[in-house]
Amino acid sequence: MQQVTIKNDFISLSVLDYGAIIQNILVKDKEGNVLNVVVGFENPENYLEDDKFLGACVGRFAGRISNSGFELDGNSYHLKSEDGIHLHGGKESFGKKYWKFETIDNSEHPWLKLSYKSPHMEEGYPGNLIASVTYRLVGNSLHIVHEAVTDRTTVINMTNHSYFCLDNTNSIDHYELQLECPEILETQDNLLPTGKLISVKDTDYDFLTRKEIAGKRLDTPYVVSDDAKKVAELYSPVSGIQMKVESNQPAVVVYTPPEFGAICFETQNYPDAPNIQSFPPAVLHPGETYYNQAIFTFDLVT
Repeated sequence: MQQVTIKNDFISLSVLDYGAIIQNILVKDKEGNVLNVVVGFENPENYLEDDKFLGACVGRFAGRISNSGFELDGNSYHLKSEDGIHLHGGKESFGKKYWKFETIDNSEHPWLKLSYKSPHMEEGYPGNLIASVTYRLVGNSLHIVHEAVTDRTTVINMTNHSYFCLDNTNSIDHYELQLECPEILETQDNLLPTGKLISVKDTDYDFLTRKEIAGKRLDTPYVVSDDAKKVAELYSPVSGIQMKVESNQPAVVVYTPPEFGAICFETQNYPDAPNIQSFPPAVLHPGETYYNQAIFTFDLVT
């Protein structure tokens, strides 16, 4: 397993070839102490047994797909599923594959690029797909770009699955969260979307105005405001670290795991988009390039 680290004056980023995993993001807190703001393992081999997609590149399709598959151009495609639900690209998804480091650049704005070739019908998806993820440090920001091309029509929805922890308290209750998301996708008990969008106004899901997370736990697809570049803002008064999330995607799945204190911002298309016609299309045709950009900016607020 290969690890590569790039750094500038604000951020040090370590990435593994396995799963294109972000192993750590090191920034300074308000006291000048260096803090790893993502959950991960010191020993890279531990990721081989991880089932929480810690820091991984998720694909081909992030989130859930219903009915064990989808129809595309008149053809039915069966995906590996549990109880009819396909999650995060399947058991051997992109986060469980070895990627290739294509470029490592240690210039003023250091960056690295990894690629993975997914063969036709891997996990049930059509098309030979060439996927890439680029991590770039620009000042106090981490830019993540997912791209892909295919030789036949397919569906795609990639994201990064880092769990952010902005201090060492192992709790997120005191974090302040703001989401530029006026609606959520209504979901069933099994977390599959119904196809209906619901306003967050006057609900526990309303983070349009910044407030403490407190006891609220989420596994929720939020709809990003049409005119919003900023998706989310997260702040820890303990460390003074504030993280801003920006994205070109229509949704963000906000996930707070029950096992430990952290939070995911999975910038992506709507879950189950291949099966719900009213959702933004997740189809990629030959000759097109899938492009998903997310920017994570770390500031100190005292």
